[in-house]
Amino acid sequence: MSNGWYNQSTVSQNAGSARAFGQAQFDEGLRQHMLRVYNYMMAGLVVTGLVAGFVASDRSLMIALFGSPVKWLVMLAPFAFVLALSFGIQKMSYKTAQMVFWAYSATMGLSLSVVFLAFTGASVARVFFITAGTFAAMSLWGYTTRRNLTNFGGFLMMGLFGVVIAGFVNMFMQSTGMQFAISVISVLVFTGLTAYDTQSIKEMYSESYDHESAGKLALMGALTLYLDFINLFMSMLRLLGDQNRD
Repeated sequence: MSNGWYNQSTVSQNAGSARAFGQAQFDEGLRQHMLRVYNYMMAGLVVTGLVAGFVASDRSLMIALFGSPVKWLVMLAPFAFVLALSFGIQKMSYKTAQMVFWAYSATMGLSLSVVFLAFTGASVARVFFITAGTFAAMSLWGYTTRRNLTNFGGFLMMGLFGVVIAGFVNMFMQSTGMQFAISVISVLVFTGLTAYDTQSIKEMYSESYDHESAGKLALMGALTLYLDFINLFMSMLRLLGDQNRD
């Protein structure tokens, strides 16, 4: 009788140990995946910042890019790269997807170079660090919270569509008050989306993905968080940035 109880207990303990070991493996894999996502995102931001700073420091280059019809190509190119990654990544190889991501980060730098002319360097740096702190806090919360943010995400997407439509309308109205309201709502929307997207990226992870698929999944996660960061930064800059009077 005691032997039977002992054997049953041992089996239960072994099963529990196996589950614990499996969970530990999964958690480590998830941690590595999220680090990969964040590393890609931060590297993309570095590329964007370096390109933007370099272009902004060369007046003749700025005139060539934004003083001619080329400016439309510069402004629309990042959107084209986002569409290419979003809808074509499954047909791309991992290396091709990486190249498109870096190209997107660089063209975004071209597009954002005007920020250094419109706002003072000190305010750009200040807002960047405020954005980084806000992003880090919300992304950490999205990663650790046990609350399901799915319904929250749906509400945020509605807010995002509203911001896009209002921004398009204000292109013609040129209302300062409306622009202020759009910026405030945008900060709230992209702050929330940072948490929601982080949780979504976490939940999409699976150990069953091969190296190629896992790499492309990390790239798409990085692109999503990159967009959240850039949009949050630009919204905060419109609210808190100091106009360059030079």
